[in-house]
Parts: sequence; C-alpha cells; structure tokens
Amino acid sequence: MSDEERGDHTSEDGVSENLEPIQLARANDVLPTEIHILPVASRPFFPGQAVPLMMDAEHWASTMKAVADTDHKMLGVLLVDSETSEEATTGNFHAIGTACRVHRIHQQDGHLQVLVECLQRFRIADWANPEAPFRARVTYLPEPAGPPSSEIKAYAMAVINTIKELLPLNPLYVEELRMFLDRFGPDDPSHLADFAASLTTSTKEQLQDVLEILPLLQRMEKVLVLLNNELELARAQQKIRRTVEEKMQKQQREFFLREQLKAIQKELGIAKDDRTAEIDKFRSRIKELTLTEQAKKQVEEELEKMGILETGSPEYSVTRNYLDWITLLPWGKHSADKLDLKRARRVLDRDHYGLEDVKKRILEFLAVGIHKGEIAGSIILLVGPPGVGKTSIGHSIADALGRRFFRFSVGGIRDEAEIKGHRRTYIGAMPGKFLQAMKDAGTANPVIMLDEIDKIGASYHGDPASALLEVLDPEQNSDFLDHYLDLRFDLSKVLFVCTANQLDSIPGPLLDRMEVIQLSGYIAEEKLQIAKKYLLPRQIDRAGLPKGAVKLDTKTLRALIEGYARDAGVRRLEKQLGKIVRKVAVRMLEGEETPIDIADTDLKGYLGSPVFRDERKLSGPGVVTGLAWTAMGGATLSIEAARTHSFTRGFKLTGQLGDVMKESAEIAYGYLVSHAKEFGADPGFFEKSFIHVHVPAGATPKDGPSAGVTLTSALLSLARNEPVRRIAMTGEITLTGEVFPVGGIREKLIAARRAGIKEIILPEDNRGDFEEVPEHVRKGLKVHFASRYEDVLPLLFKSAG
Repeated sequence: MSDEERGDHTSEDGVSENLEPIQLARANDVLPTEIHILPVASRPFFPGQAVPLMMDAEHWASTMKAVADTDHKMLGVLLVDSETSEEATTGNFHAIGTACRVHRIHQQDGHLQVLVECLQRFRIADWANPEAPFRARVTYLPEPAGPPSSEIKAYAMAVINTIKELLPLNPLYVEELRMFLDRFGPDDPSHLADFAASLTTSTKEQLQDVLEILPLLQRMEKVLVLLNNELELARAQQKIRRTVEEKMQKQQREFFLREQLKAIQKELGIAKDDRTAEIDKFRSRIKELTLTEQAKKQVEEELEKMGILETGSPEYSVTRNYLDWITLLPWGKHSADKLDLKRARRVLDRDHYGLEDVKKRILEFLAVGIHKGEIAGSIILLVGPPGVGKTSIGHSIADALGRRFFRFSVGGIRDEAEIKGHRRTYIGAMPGKFLQAMKDAGTANPVIMLDEIDKIGASYHGDPASALLEVLDPEQNSDFLDHYLDLRFDLSKVLFVCTANQLDSIPGPLLDRMEVIQLSGYIAEEKLQIAKKYLLPRQIDRAGLPKGAVKLDTKTLRALIEGYARDAGVRRLEKQLGKIVRKVAVRMLEGEETPIDIADTDLKGYLGSPVFRDERKLSGPGVVTGLAWTAMGGATLSIEAARTHSFTRGFKLTGQLGDVMKESAEIAYGYLVSHAKEFGADPGFFEKSFIHVHVPAGATPKDGPSAGVTLTSALLSLARNEPVRRIAMTGEITLTGEVFPVGGIREKLIAARRAGIKEIILPEDNRGDFEEVPEHVRKGLKVHFASRYEDVLPLLFKSAG
C-alpha cells in the first residue's frame, strides 16, 4: 500500500509541477531509463491524460506484474500498426510513445482494468527484451521550456475558441474540458495542444503524427487543422440529427393531433371511424341501385362480415374491394334511348360520306327497335378492310341513340378470365372486361364495341371466343355470371357492335349470333369527297393552321388517291394528307403566303414517288385479266399461260398459290382438255405440250376459287394461239363447265374501274349482288352473266365477237 501511496504522491507532484517548465526538467531526472512497453492498437496517448486501459489478462498479466514489482510503477505506451496489440512485434511499434505511471490494476473475467497517468513523451533507444513482456531503454523528450511566444499564444487562443465552438455540439467535450482544467491551465500550450488532439475523432495515424511533432508551433498548427475538421463533422452530424428530429417530431405531432381530432369528433358524434364510414358509403350507394334479390343478400352478408373484420387484415381489404365493385355497377340504371329515325339518319350522314347500303342496314335495325320501344338483344358485326370506318360507325350508332359508348379490343386476348373475370381468391383478382365496361359507362344499356373480334386467340388459359358466347347470346346474357362478382348481372340491354376484317377466323357459333353488315370500301369518287369534306379540314385543324391554308383541287386529290392511297379504306389517304399539311406548316413558318395551292405535279415533292403504279396491261395469247378480292379491297389479276416445250405432256403452276386455287387450275386444265375440240382448239395441242401457268406478283399469297373461269380462258387462248379481248372476269369453274358464284363483287367492280376495264364477265348467280352495288359504281360498265363456260366463250375473242 505504501508503494501505491508513493506512486500517487509522485503522480500529484508530477502533475502540479508540469505547469512550471523548470520543474519538468527536474521530473525527468527521476524517470527510469529502462521501462516495460505496452502496445496499443486503437490510438496513442498524450501526456497529461489519465486513461483507463482494458487489456487481455492472458497476454499482458506478466507485463503488468513486472511493472507492479518496480518501485517507480512506470510503463511505456506505444502505438502499433497491427490490428490488435496481441499480434504486435518490435517491427510494428512506432518510435515515439508516452511514459505512464500505473495507479490501479484490477483483474475481472479474464481482463485487466488498469488506470494510468500519462507523463511525458519518450523515444525507443534500443530493446532490452524484444518479446513479451517487452522492455526497452528509452530517451525522454521534455516539453519546450520558457514562456510561450506571441505566435504560440495566438494559436493557443485559436485552439481554445475552436474548442468553445465544439462544446455546444457535443456534451462529452464539456466533461473532458473540466477534467483538463482541473489539472492544467489554459496558458499551458503544450498540454493544451495534446488535450485538443485527444478530443478529436481523427485516425490513429493522424494522432501519432501530433505525438511525434516536438516543435510546439508545428504541433499546434497540426492540431488546429484536426480541430477544424472535427468541428465541420460535428456540425454536419448536428444538422442531420436536427433534420431527423424535426421530421420525427412533426410526424409524431401530426399523429397525436389526428388521433385527438378523431377522438373529439367521435365524442361529438360528427365523425366515424374508417370502417363505419366505409360501410355507410356502401349503404348510401345501394339506396340508388335496383339490386336483384341475390345481390341484396350477398351485399348484406359482406357488410356484416366487414363489420367484424380487423381493418388491417387481408380479408378486410378483399371484402372492401368486392363491395366497392358491386356498388359501383349500374344495377337497374338505364339511359333513355333517342328513338328518332330522322335524327339517326342525320348523325350517320354527318359523320360518314357514302356507305349508303351500310347506313340503310343500320337504319332498318334502328327502325325495328323503335317499333318495339327498345333496342336490345342484338349484336351488329361490321366486316370490312382496314380504314373504312367500322369503329367510327360504332360511335355514330351510340350518338344516334344517345347512349354511352365503350370500346375495347379483344384482338389477341388469350385468357378466358379477361372476359369472365378472376376468382376472388386470387391475389389481384378483377372482374372481366364487360363488367369493367359497365362500371365505366355508368348505365346498364351502353353501346359496347368489341374491336378485332376476328383476331381473338385461344391458349391453355382457356378459349375466350367460347366465353364470349355467354356474353353475346341474347338468350343467355340476361343472367351473365362473372367469376369475380359471382352474381348474375343483366347484359341483355347492351347493344354490342363488333368489328372484323374477315369472317373466316370467327368461330361459327359466335358468328351465328351476329347481324353481319359488310363494309366493302370506298371507290375513288367517294374517297375524293371524304378527303374534301372530312380528312383535309381535320388535318389542317390538328396542325393548328388557319382554315383554307392548304388547297388541293380535284385533279390533285384524284392523283393522290390513285398514286398514293389506292387501298379500300381512307386511313392511308389521311396519313398522306397529314404529310402534306406538315410540310405546308414548315413553308408557312419560312414566310410563304397562304393559301398554298398544291398541284398534282407537286405531289412527288411532298410525298416522294407514287406508291401505286398503273397496272401493266399484259396481252397476247394465254394472257387473261381476272378479278380478285383482298383484305385491302379488290384487285385485277393477270394470269399467264405458256407452252414451255413439247418433249412431254405436263402442267405446272407458279405464283405462291393456295390449295384451293391450285385445285381450280387442275379443274380448268382437265375441263379444257376434254372439251378442246368444241371450243375451237386442236385436241393434239395438249397431248404434246408442257404448259406453265403463272400468276404474277409471286411474293403475294393468292387463294380461292374465283380464278377458275380466268384460268380456263387463259389455257383456251394459249391452245387457240389467239389473244383475248380487253375484258375482265371472275367465277368458279367445275369439271362439267358450270360457273359458280363468288364473293366480293363490289370490290372486284371497283378494281376493274380502276384498271380502266369497261367489260366484265360475272357468274349468273351473282346478278343479285351486282344489282345491290350502288349505281355510281355500276355506271359505265358492261357486264355479262354466265351460268356455264359456253356462255363465256363467245365473249373472249375478237373473231367470235
């Protein structure tokens, strides 16, 4: 105990005498020249500090016992480069450390707790024992003596001021400063610099640099830099902490205020909790609806369930969404139909030019509904090429009836759930497209348009086309059952309008339930009027140009239609007009005066070279012009037959023909070979000829029976070596020479007019179709009707004519 008292006494003397520079020199005399060395890996110690140490007893108990056995109780503490002090070797030690006096050693749980008082810097002279317990001979480095210079005083004041700025930012600095002032004064610059360095969170290398700098001025410069870095870091941390606290306080304050407001409103009876508010909202919606008995029962059950479920449970959310859907559907809500035929005619004429036969069919359909007093239980199917106005006719029907209009495309739908909804048990379940349409329309009798119904798909998810049967069938859709809703909903008052480009891919049972209206496309004169009245003004308006800024005369429009927009619809025509208007807009901004007149000779500059060329007029023996129907409208089809050699008998077909067209060619060849003599051909011609039949435009697939008569005529012309008159024809041929009817008569007549052919042969059975074609299309055409091929023969050759 006397040793410990002696140690404390020496420590007190050392501390008190450190304030007097002259006393430091005297204290140096009593410090031992050989001391034990303790490595530290975290950070160095500075003179003037009282530091508690925690170390592993297994590694350092021998060192601390050796120190305790000495009279002076001195220990050298040195920073090492290794990760832990236990791994240190003499090569890891820094050269300069701090001599410390040990005041207390306590062992607990395998650790040594040691309190040391740091006295003075020292430098390793050499190692007395280079292995643990380390012992070395040292040279002490005294602190600078004498009164500080004015420059050092200035640095000391700067250090003190910086510490003052740090104090409000970190309360721990206050306690550290109090302990320092208990032992030293602010006029002790050396200890002040060391103390300031120990306050910072700098790296151990930076602190070791401070320890190793002996000149006081340089040391204080280094310490001031570290202090300023610490100040900036503390300010940044304070700012971040303040921002986070403000956000948390604001959120907590808002939360408490909101909860208080709810409690007050509930106490006063002026507000309800979320669950009660939701239930009341659903009940107020139900009052405005005419629910079926089944729906009423289901809604009541769901409302009762919602009343006892926890608001945070998943089932509560599912029930709420289900009730939301039920109460948003227009149960029993119907808009009043405007059953006025004259108004309907005005609307159709306003929105569409031409299409007289289509308008007539629609007006007949509306007239029946007017007599019945309601228009329900019907499905209209508009079939025609792209761009002929199928979708816009659906809009016009809704407008004429004063009903809401909803359109969605069923093209590419492969999942039956898109039509009939998902089961409620699935995550993200929703009703099908039709109930979504009813919700958006807001009435139970809207006009719903199903676009691209011929492109509906099927996959392993189900068959959407079959699911549509229940929706569209008037006998079934009064009790339509959606999987999500699981309630019967009446779709019988809905007017369904479907669109398709062709009928072939529509399933038979679905097609059987529809009222088919064919839209054949527009002839050039109709396109001309549509461009003048609708398309050009619309493009000028969309471009933001003044009315009449662009002028195209009839000749220019006709050249535009013939050269750039020859398809059945007017979509391509509108695109080309849009190109012209955009280029005119640029010219106007460049200062050109309006109106800008565009002549037919200017079209190439605006649109490039014409897309469509005049169809080549092929002629000669074996060449005949046929008429064909395509998805883009009608087209002329030149068929060529040639005798390639006489080495063997044979027959060859080229031109990417479909199976039906190949069969037509085989039938034509067989029929003509058996009747060659009576048709004026040499019967021996076919016995010694290899005949090649080609249909030009080989990259375009062609199929159908319509070319039977044309193929027969081409073979006959080749066999007689006599060219056919300028005449076009269509019709299916049989092995007995019968001419059967074909489709697309209107389109084929338009194609003949476009090619400049005035004389046409049609099957006798298509006479009725011809008479239904508008007068302006038939005008100027000479049409012959044939029931057998013998009727065609007199019309083919000039010699016969």
